[in-house]
Amino acid sequence: MISYLPFVMLILHFVNNVYHPVSAGTLSNTRTKLDSIKSLIYSNAKATVTLDSTALKELVKLSSSGSSKPTRGVSFSVYVGAKILSVGKGQTVKYDGILTNDGNGYDDRTGVFVCPVAGTYMFVVDSLSVANCLAIKVNKQTVASVYRGQPGKDTLDQTSRTVIVKLKQGDHVKVEAVLSSKIHYRGYSGFTGTLLY
Repeated sequence: MISYLPFVMLILHFVNNVYHPVSAGTLSNTRTKLDSIKSLIYSNAKATVTLDSTALKELVKLSSSGSSKPTRGVSFSVYVGAKILSVGKGQTVKYDGILTNDGNGYDDRTGVFVCPVAGTYMFVVDSLSVANCLAIKVNKQTVASVYRGQPGKDTLDQTSRTVIVKLKQGDHVKVEAVLSSKIHYRGYSGFTGTLLY
């Protein structure tokens, strides 16, 4: 008999704190197997297992089956590259300056973010302009709007809107002009999104 207690304890820690089954339907079956294996290991009076132990092999198999390569983070931050961007009513704002595009979900040719991983996302749109009315749209539904009236000629103001939404893989998110708008100055106007969980 060889003592593998530290190794077993490490695997148990992994199973209890890190392992997340991919399919909710297998959760009950997997949890039952894990509980059974833990019971076998904990009840071993000598706290030892042999290298060919069935319990140890099953535990290693279960703990490694759900630990596939973690999904890369998904986020993007883009901005208006031109000094002034004129956008007509109903047009998608095409932010052509890219700061980050982790997960490659944002397409600067179309101005559309295509969700690569389902989850809860946060989106922020901000704009420096004399007047604008912009909407953040998920597929074809408006989920948030930014409005800036025109109180005086050539008066620029910064406006911003943040929204948190649940997305499915393949959902489209974009900023669309509700009214004809002029968005000013690179670095002051942009669109950002990130996967929260």
